[in-house]
Amino acid sequence: MDRRMFVKGFTFGWMGRRGEYREPYAVDSLKKLKDTGCESIAFAFDTPQDTVLSTRVYFDYEMSPTDKDICFIIDKAHEMGMEVCLKPVINPRDGLWRAYIDFPDGADHYWKAWFASYRAYMRHYAEIAEETGCEMYCIGCEMVGTQRKTAYWREVIDVVRGVYHGIVTYNANHGNEDGIDWLGDLDLIGISGYYPVGRQTDGSVEGLMANWQKVKEKLYGIHKRFGPNIYFAEIGCRSAKGCLDMPWDGATELPYDEDEQAKFYLTALKAFWDEPWFSGYHWWDWSHKLYSIDEAKTDRSFGIYGKKAEAILREWYSKEVK
Repeated sequence: MDRRMFVKGFTFGWMGRRGEYREPYAVDSLKKLKDTGCESIAFAFDTPQDTVLSTRVYFDYEMSPTDKDICFIIDKAHEMGMEVCLKPVINPRDGLWRAYIDFPDGADHYWKAWFASYRAYMRHYAEIAEETGCEMYCIGCEMVGTQRKTAYWREVIDVVRGVYHGIVTYNANHGNEDGIDWLGDLDLIGISGYYPVGRQTDGSVEGLMANWQKVKEKLYGIHKRFGPNIYFAEIGCRSAKGCLDMPWDGATELPYDEDEQAKFYLTALKAFWDEPWFSGYHWWDWSHKLYSIDEAKTDRSFGIYGKKAEAILREWYSKEVK
């Protein structure tokens, strides 16, 4: 029996700015990521629209990476033997989460204008993904307010498939992943796996595993309904106390605790690794500009470089997948 598709991956380079990906520190960071056993990166970068009510997505090369920056990192990852999922992500400049991009159902003019701009945006980067040989392409991330517009999203998928011939995925947010009617049009269903598995437990591995079992049952149901395999397009937890209860949190001031992060990694890997309907992880996130190894014992970000979670990931990514 052939080995099923399985992503041993990590998200790389989030919030990199123009020119930064071509700096030596970015290449060095990518090498360190490869050394963990990582076989795939989700190369995630942000591009703006002014507000969640704007109808234009545009390329702001003053801050956002240029096409040259993007191609450089894709080529470097391929040279190192890693696969690439190209993942352009909208970040509204008003500071609100992209999930709030939305218009009333009767506001057809606004929906048509926004999706026309979004299709052009997706096509542009899909062409880059095709030309650079990216193995995967992500057509959106946590676009909760727009997901009910099934016909529009199917047009996005059609446009992307017209220029890109690799694996097409979408990054649904945890909590509303079973309310998207077009997931069956994808090759792989991506989920943001920030499930609060520490809640109503004593924080033990056994307690976390019990909560992951509930998540597994839900995700298996989505797989059975739509067909494509499930994978975690994002998943992670900061090395900070309390983050097992809110692994999505990236801003709250919390004391350092690498044990919580390590337990999140261990249990998320253990819970899903052998499921035939599950296809891997793009963990969140490995910075293109790493903190120093000496700072690992004080860093409270999602990063795992030099922390206990890195040792856990190395062990699991060295394993064979059935």
